Amino acid sequence: MALDCSRRGPDADRAMTNDLVTEDWPRPPTNQKMMTALLRRAGQPATRNLIVPFGRMIQFAELAILPMASLWSAHIWLAHGVVRGSAMDPRWHECGRGTAFKTSWVNKVVFRIFGLRMIRDPFCRKFGHALRHSDTINAGRDPEAAIMRPVVALKMAANPLCNVDEIEAGRRILAKGAGRIVPDEAEHMEWDLCPKTIQTSRVSPAIRAATIAAALIFRGWMPALLICLARSHGIWHMVICGWLQHGGRADNFLDDRLNCRSVFVNPVGRRICWNMNCDEKHQMFPLVPYCKVPDLYETCRHSFPARNCTMASGFAEMLPVHWRQRTNFDCHLRRPVRETANPNHDGLRAHAA
Repeated sequence: MALDCSRRGPDADRAMTNDLVTEDWPRPPTNQKMMTALLRRAGQPATRNLIVPFGRMIQFAELAILPMASLWSAHIWLAHGVVRGSAMDPRWHECGRGTAFKTSWVNKVVFRIFGLRMIRDPFCRKFGHALRHSDTINAGRDPEAAIMRPVVALKMAANPLCNVDEIEAGRRILAKGAGRIVPDEAEHMEWDLCPKTIQTSRVSPAIRAATIAAALIFRGWMPALLICLARSHGIWHMVICGWLQHGGRADNFLDDRLNCRSVFVNPVGRRICWNMNCDEKHQMFPLVPYCKVPDLYETCRHSFPARNCTMASGFAEMLPVHWRQRTNFDCHLRRPVRETANPNHDGLRAHAA
């Protein structure tokens, strides 16, 4: 059966009827002393890992501007776009949950700045991401579900350039800037924050309008490449990491071991995605800071399925399932948990690919 991901669709009511909306999520047994140490926040790692990407972004921009007229700067612009587009998303994500920095106001400031860069208002998306953790890949409940069945191959292929998502994000931010809250976002947002959402949603279009005006005045693409277009040609790393987190796995289950995937990523990729490649652990323990997710993995690895050793193996596992999901809506991949783990919480459906 095809799924309707909208917050106002029939699958949202079906989730309530089928008891998919609950706070009783399965978690592996953990040592309390160890979890206390893992939950402890520290500002130094986040500060270091925030300064370095910004420094690299400025460095890449300077290097790309010099040979602007030639194709020799293409790879530099690509590196600049990855830092500008893909690396900002996990930092926005961590600061929104308040786990990146030890100081609360620093988390809020960074969260709002990066939200403007990613074309996201800081208030509505924060509530939406809370639902992401409580209702992961539940149709009608998860507002951030990227790939739901039936899989549209053309839309999925276009997303690494963010052609689809950026247009949708722009539409929503313009609607809120005009004073209208999109109905499906109004479902999970506190109404007393609507005025702040409308005010902040006007900042991002204003910055882009000023950038376009500067490009026309100076008769060059430089301002647009540095500010507006960098997100478009650099978002691909974030998109493919998002695919690997949930692609081909089950939906409408309460057990994150059934709908998430962990993949071993090279050191550069881990710095870009801030250890979000260990997605099962992150979804089950969202308050653990990003820098301690590898330690969390080692602590709980006996309770999870074996992770994919490379991104290539993750795609080899995921893409055939996606291809079948174009016509077979109930097809998904089920990976066995280790013998030492507590059993899966199967929920409603247990049909495996």
